[in-house]
Amino acid sequence: MSDDQDKDSKTEDPTDKKKRDAIEKGNTPSSAEVTLFGSTLAFYVYLVFFLPQNVSHLGEVLRDFFEHPEQWKVERSSDLVSLLTYLMMQSAAFLLPIAVLLMSFGVISSAAQNLPSAVLERIRPQWSRVSPVKGFGRIYSLQGMVQFGKSLFKVIIVSVIMYYVLRSDFYASLDSMFADPQTIFGVMVRVTKKMVLVILGATFVVAVLDIAWTRYHWFSELKMTKQEIKDEMKQSQGDPMVKARQRSVARDRARRRMINSVPRATMIITNPTHYAIALRYVAEESEAPVVVAKGQDLIALRIREIAQEHNIPIFEDPPLARSMFAQVSVDSVIPPVFYKAVAELIHKVYASRRQNKRVR
Repeated sequence: MSDDQDKDSKTEDPTDKKKRDAIEKGNTPSSAEVTLFGSTLAFYVYLVFFLPQNVSHLGEVLRDFFEHPEQWKVERSSDLVSLLTYLMMQSAAFLLPIAVLLMSFGVISSAAQNLPSAVLERIRPQWSRVSPVKGFGRIYSLQGMVQFGKSLFKVIIVSVIMYYVLRSDFYASLDSMFADPQTIFGVMVRVTKKMVLVILGATFVVAVLDIAWTRYHWFSELKMTKQEIKDEMKQSQGDPMVKARQRSVARDRARRRMINSVPRATMIITNPTHYAIALRYVAEESEAPVVVAKGQDLIALRIREIAQEHNIPIFEDPPLARSMFAQVSVDSVIPPVFYKAVAELIHKVYASRRQNKRVR
């Protein structure tokens, strides 16, 4: 019951990370029917392009062997070894093409579904693989039922189609048994080709359907719950609460650095209560004034307090303060649109300084 509830709660599509982790562990959507189709196709290629020549060559070898037995005198053990070696080499030449074709088509059919990779997880001993309970569950699971359905489809469909295809060759096959032995091979090859073509067509249909099923089943098995997606996001991006705390700490540090820069300001522009902009202008440092601090409400109040403590001129210009607060960031040079208004204020600051010097 708990497993069913857990599957029902997995309503979300798997993330890319979940898919990558599954592939790294060897859990890939692979269809065995595609490999079977590749093997059947390899056998048909061998039957069409290699078997006639190989049988002809092997027939010549055997005819020479039986018609001229005197050339194979077995008087010593070395003669027997030579004879067996010769027969094994001829047999290997007969079977080598089909072996190469089966391996090649098998590798291609597997690589076409998933790129080959070394996964040690697949060979790690696991109790679930030898557990009778787990095995019973796999046999009578949905996947097991699908496998049984595929096997039943292949047996029934192939049998029916093969019956209608080979029905016309039944009597010809019987007649060939009483005909010239050389004709038996031709009849057998023709009948075998038809059989293999029927099996090839059936396996192709099953392979196409099985590819769609395996990918759908693999995707369904990887589905996640909403909590799993949240946990994965926490692992990959960090806990949102921790990240929010980090951002808060970073803002506090930036705010303290900004407040510590206020004593270096040349003047302060205020709203007068809601905004405060601290500007620094030294001709040797920059071509235009730089915003060293800005703030709103309580921070603006703190900027004005520091400015008063250090005798920094404060100018009330609400439109200018609001515009600069919205458009200029800290440690940035003011844009040209503010040059004229700020220049007038800087002129007042320098004039006030000259006047103070004369008074002293």
